[in-house]
Amino acid sequence: MTFANLRIGTRGSPLALAQTHIVRTKLAQAHGIALEDLPIEVIKTTGDQIQDRPLSQAGGKGLFTKELDSALLAQTIDLAVHSSKDLPTRLPSEIIIAGYLLREDPRDAWISHTGQTLDELAPGSIVGTASLRRAAQIKRRRPDIETTLLRGNVETRLRKVREGEIDATLLAAAGLNRLGLRDQISALLSLEDFPPAVGQGAIGVTCRSDDQTTRSALKPLLDQATGYALMAERAFLTTLDGSCRTPIAGYAEVLGDELRFYGEVLKEDGSAFVFVRREGRALDATKIGAEAGHELLLRLPQGVRGSL
Repeated sequence: MTFANLRIGTRGSPLALAQTHIVRTKLAQAHGIALEDLPIEVIKTTGDQIQDRPLSQAGGKGLFTKELDSALLAQTIDLAVHSSKDLPTRLPSEIIIAGYLLREDPRDAWISHTGQTLDELAPGSIVGTASLRRAAQIKRRRPDIETTLLRGNVETRLRKVREGEIDATLLAAAGLNRLGLRDQISALLSLEDFPPAVGQGAIGVTCRSDDQTTRSALKPLLDQATGYALMAERAFLTTLDGSCRTPIAGYAEVLGDELRFYGEVLKEDGSAFVFVRREGRALDATKIGAEAGHELLLRLPQGVRGSL
């Protein structure tokens, strides 16, 4: 079976392209294919074009994937590369998540032009973010801090911090690492204080469910432990019917045959939150995540429940 000429679809941002080149290089190495025989198709998504408002007000996570889904269904590409946290909980029935590459650092990175930590920022300082989760987690710790919408690619956000337009921001450490921008990180935030978005740090690959050739080609690239972790996290998110309209965090870690899961839902202003911890067999990842989601639904206080 030959895997040459598989067409790889991606968004056009520098981070999306960096992640796509990782997948392309690994495909080429796994199957002895020349890079030029794995063409990349850059596809502009609706989410990339909306810069003036939160995506939660424009339709949610699917804005970063629907054009790539359409290209898969039209068979103009064979696989699509995604930041896993951008993948909606429900995909078209003809499309599957083939799997995930080994997860990078799942933590949030703190970037401040003054070098100050979140605890050191003066009252009234401005932290820019496009994430309701990050804004709520900041407010939980520092209700005196102002948060403001910050859209654009990674370089744009870093520039706005550097030029003092905002005092600080949070970005995924994995994305900065993949772009060679680790030196821009002022501090890495702990998973305990700032649990990440579901899927953060993992590159996910989608393809048509009936495309056995592409699925076979991808198998050597995929990491089983990351797959189990994402199964738990996505089951949690699906049970909560979560989207980018709700501040939700979820993170699973696989240790041997065991899986540990932590999830939380926050009120948008950070004044209330509820969390859950679960452990079990990695093989039961979906069950663990779903049960964690059901437990939270039963325990949500009114102030948080209204945000779902």
